[in-house]
Amino acid sequence: MMKKILSIILIAVSFLATAQRGNKDSNRIGISGGLTQMNLFTDNLTVTPENGWIGGFSVRGNYYNDWQMSFGMFFTDSNFSVPALGTSGIKELSYKLSAVQIYLLPSYVISENHLNIEFGPVLQVNGKLSIDESRENDILIDQPTLIAKDITDVSKINANIYVGLNGGVKNVRARIGYQYGLTNFFGNLKNNEKVKLTGDKFKANLGLISAQLTIYL
Repeated sequence: MMKKILSIILIAVSFLATAQRGNKDSNRIGISGGLTQMNLFTDNLTVTPENGWIGGFSVRGNYYNDWQMSFGMFFTDSNFSVPALGTSGIKELSYKLSAVQIYLLPSYVISENHLNIEFGPVLQVNGKLSIDESRENDILIDQPTLIAKDITDVSKINANIYVGLNGGVKNVRARIGYQYGLTNFFGNLKNNEKVKLTGDKFKANLGLISAQLTIYL
């Protein structure tokens, strides 16, 4: 898996570098950080979005006429919660998703050095969901035959589509965007025998809102 990710990174950097020939001054390296709010669109669970964080780096450059291209790698801890029954009654149970996101986004320049609209694909590599160890055996209200830890092994790879705005001044930009997951976030659960016994097909699509501040060096 790591070899595939490195290959994607090298291809993306090479592609962007080729696009920059003759435009050396347009290469911009950005360092970003900000907040996320994660949701899951699913019929299997009642999901409450929660806040998280995101941070990483990106490279932006002119591509053709009013078009630019950016490549980035970001690390994120995003959160959501579901109702669960534990020793202290029914309470919201928070799940945390740690992931790496790699994207290659075309963007259209609405106002030079001030405003771009961005869109394109995002490759997301997920870890397992993490929860409070003291609540691993809480019963999921929407799936009473399952406990909290039964659904932590989510799909390792997500393909998302991103759309957003990038605006500000030349060296400091705010980026606000939305990602929708095209793949089944719960796809890995088909191999979980406990989940199979519920008779439900677990399916969810990720929704992620992010707001970041980017400083271009």
